[in-house]
Amino acid sequence: MKEIKQVRIYIDGGSRGNPGNGACASVIMDAKGEIIAQEGRFLGKCTNNFAEYSALHLAISVSKKIGASVLDIFSDSELLVKQFNGEYRIKDEKLKDFMLIIRKEIKNFREIRITHIRREKNKIADKLVNNILDSKKMPDEENRKIALEREEKFKQSELF
Repeated sequence: MKEIKQVRIYIDGGSRGNPGNGACASVIMDAKGEIIAQEGRFLGKCTNNFAEYSALHLAISVSKKIGASVLDIFSDSELLVKQFNGEYRIKDEKLKDFMLIIRKEIKNFREIRITHIRREKNKIADKLVNNILDSKKMPDEENRKIALEREEKFKQSELF
């Protein structure tokens, strides 16, 4: 039987303007609390909720790459956590589609738990998101181009 590799993951997504420039981040730690992977993405113009979903998708993608099979994910987005856990209905069509992509990809893991935490407990992922947003001072035309590219990838389920 394959060895189970359990990781703790802190995720965050944010959008300045909602919709506005968005970014997402994922910080993955081993059982000792050591960071073993961290990644972030600039998303272009998007909503805050789309950025939060993108953070979850990024965490799943990176976890797959590193061979993790048990994921303990922590997010300060109560909406994302409750929608993922089936406590809240997903009303937005784009987020419904995104959740279908996420659900398809999590089938490859042995176990996934996602827990809501207070924003103060999610500083490491939040800082990464803000660093990305601070570094991406682009003209609106460039942001629109990035957002259009993301839309195409989304349609093909190849975001990350």
